[in-house]
Amino acid sequence: MLKPTVGPIIGHTTTHQTRIFLRGGWHKDAEVYTAIRYRRAGEEHWGKGTFSPLTKTCDGAAVIALQDLAADTEYEYQAGWFKSLNTTPTEKPLPDRPLQWPPTLYRFRTQSSETTIPRAYIVGSCRYLQMTAGVPWAPYLGDRIFASINNLARHATPPISAVLMTGDQVYVDDLNFIAPDREYDDILAKYRAAFSQPHIATLMSGTPTYMILDDHEIEDNWPANKNKGDEHLYNNAMKAYELYQASHGPACPLDGFGRPMARYWYQFSHGDIEWFVTDSRTRRNLATNDRRILDIEQEQALCDWLINSQARVKFVVTSVMFYPDRIRLGDDAWKAFPAQRLRLLEAIRTHKIRNVIFVSGDVHGSLTSRLTHSKDPDFEVHTIVSSPLCNSKLLPYAKASTFILDQPLARTVAGDYRHELTGGVISQDNFAHVIVDTRQIHVRYHDRNGKLLQSTRIHLR
Repeated sequence: MLKPTVGPIIGHTTTHQTRIFLRGGWHKDAEVYTAIRYRRAGEEHWGKGTFSPLTKTCDGAAVIALQDLAADTEYEYQAGWFKSLNTTPTEKPLPDRPLQWPPTLYRFRTQSSETTIPRAYIVGSCRYLQMTAGVPWAPYLGDRIFASINNLARHATPPISAVLMTGDQVYVDDLNFIAPDREYDDILAKYRAAFSQPHIATLMSGTPTYMILDDHEIEDNWPANKNKGDEHLYNNAMKAYELYQASHGPACPLDGFGRPMARYWYQFSHGDIEWFVTDSRTRRNLATNDRRILDIEQEQALCDWLINSQARVKFVVTSVMFYPDRIRLGDDAWKAFPAQRLRLLEAIRTHKIRNVIFVSGDVHGSLTSRLTHSKDPDFEVHTIVSSPLCNSKLLPYAKASTFILDQPLARTVAGDYRHELTGGVISQDNFAHVIVDTRQIHVRYHDRNGKLLQSTRIHLR
């Protein structure tokens, strides 16, 4: 067997199952399979291997779901791919000879079934990796921060439950001003390069990783910058996104790998902590009479979840900033969709929903902020912004003067929505370590070397 060419990536993981993405290869004259075998950590004997066929259509990649696992249990596994000697497809993808498994041993842990235990997350976005003529330029620059994340994860208490990558995991448009990538094979090459760098590969092979796209997975400020003929670019970009980012997440049915997906937004939960990951990029309506950053179905699902969920803490991921607004370039975020934003805020306020945290990236700066209401002392919402994991030298970092901080976010007959920063604006490469305990959320920002930059507490109610 050969080692995976990309992955393995641990995706959506519950108390009893996990999804594992890995890419091998293909061969036109032979059946090709990927395989995983696993066991509880410390056990001697391996379970029977799980196999999946690989095809060129899916770039030689597959997602394997491991079922009937035990809760809060560490497993170790091996993964690889091989060519079968069979010349015609078989009903069961079984090897026709003993397999020599690649020696690398990976580990993951299933989620705990306990409801109220403290949990921790890593949040980050905007990881720039430039490709020139199909070759990554100085890839270690975009990978070194993941070495620090790995080091933190090895020693973290409580353990890291998941990594949230909230947008711009790849920059399809990194050379738009010279030679923009539009073809499927070119976009796939960027994903292969981005996800196969050593430190990010180590992180994703052992920690559940959840992803959602932003504009650079397609084109800067999509769809406002959409031009004639860009439908070809969009279709190719979304096929690649579905393959490398969405396939191992909750939005993709287990039997739907390689098929067009109906939607990209999704939910998942860890005990009394729940996450709603929105697609704030591909379902926008820019018409002046009904501007929407979320489509009707998604807005309704989000509101229903906010109102009806019994979760103690509700995280809402939106790749672009919910608030505060930027002075310039704000029309790509929620600032340009004030009516829909106000509907969500009013739903939270009028239904007295507590402990709602909006999680964003995008702006190449990190911050925490608190939103209150001038007439309703029970209303309080927070935001956590974490960006970038690796900036481009061509792009500036955000700072406090980037944002509108001296006026209400929204004015209504019932009162004003007012916000304030609860820490400084971080203007360098960083990631967020978010710990949720019984009384508060600790938000700790670290630089690319792992040094603590800033710590903020959000008190739960």
